[in-house]
Amino acid sequence: MLWQQSVSRRSRLLRRTAFLSVILLSLLVMIGCEKKEEKPQAGPPEVLVSDVVQQNVPIFQEWVSQLNGPVNADITPKVQGYLLQQNYVNGYFVKKNQLLFELDPRQYQAALEQAQAQVEVALAGLSEADNNVARDTPLAAQNAIPQKQLDTDISAQAARKAQVEAAKANLDNAKLNLAWTKVYSPIDGIAGDAKSQIGDLVGATTKMATISQVNPIWAQFNISESTYLGSASKITEFIRSGKRGNVAVRYIQADGEDYPHGGQIIQVNRQVATGTGTIQLTAEFPNPDAILRPGGFGRVRIQTSNNPNALLVPQAAVIEIQSLYQLIVVTPENKAVFRPVKVGDRVGTNWIITDGLKPGERVVVEGILKIQQAAAAAPQLVKEGIPVSPKPYAAPASAAGSN
Repeated sequence: MLWQQSVSRRSRLLRRTAFLSVILLSLLVMIGCEKKEEKPQAGPPEVLVSDVVQQNVPIFQEWVSQLNGPVNADITPKVQGYLLQQNYVNGYFVKKNQLLFELDPRQYQAALEQAQAQVEVALAGLSEADNNVARDTPLAAQNAIPQKQLDTDISAQAARKAQVEAAKANLDNAKLNLAWTKVYSPIDGIAGDAKSQIGDLVGATTKMATISQVNPIWAQFNISESTYLGSASKITEFIRSGKRGNVAVRYIQADGEDYPHGGQIIQVNRQVATGTGTIQLTAEFPNPDAILRPGGFGRVRIQTSNNPNALLVPQAAVIEIQSLYQLIVVTPENKAVFRPVKVGDRVGTNWIITDGLKPGERVVVEGILKIQQAAAAAPQLVKEGIPVSPKPYAAPASAAGSN
């Protein structure tokens, strides 16, 4: 009995499996039939085209530059002593004549008091000499004393005067030494980390800190000798005039952002570096918020020439193959033709075309891959042109005004 029930269950399971298999097979046949249905024939590929623009274009060049403060003052004490106190915060702004460090003044205070006592002694000696001369002068005139004694008195008086001057000079020097136990900032700027700690014995060879002037700040960069020679006459005129501000400069920060303040060339070095064949130029920028710091790297950007009536196309339209360049030009009959060209400088998001184009022609900016695929499928159409459906290309708003 159990055996018959088991056979019955297997039979029902086999029938159910066969039914599902038939349904699945039917679905597959239907899907296959749908795939075999022919799609409608595609028309000419749609591409985005841009007109060739002709306009006057300023040509800019960029150079890597390093920032530097016009003044970088190393703070060193003029006297030796133990450092008692630091009076500024590392990395903060300091003002000219602001107190930075204090050294132990006790030995210099003692030297000052000693020098003052020596002045008093010298003045007392001078007073005695003056009295001797005043007393002996009339006596010598009356021959009451030998003239030689008066001469001795006068010589002693002169010596006492010299001793007073020497004592006063020592006193002045002692005052200076005592004053130099307090170290002040010579400029307005940013003070770096102190190199000396409280309790250190410092002296005239100890660099305790560095203060850099940061407003304005300098960007120094090197141009090649050939670039210099191309503008040598202008640079010579600039040097002779002694004027600043006739060469405008922009600074591009390390993060790629434009620095908001424009600068100017203020200095051209006297010689070409023999090791690199370059000459150093210095541009000055206002830096009121101390955003730029000495030692930082960036790029300076200067207009070096002007290209009148330049032909511009978007950079995305230029095809480069093994250092050769070509564009896809769309004819009035809406046929795409490959054309070799020569390129010049890049200007923002555009490229200057120096040969191979005419004003008013149209070039493909987007859809180049579609045309290349069509050319590969029908190479016989390449010579006479591949039919396309052109649509106007709109440049990004952020790139429209870029140089």
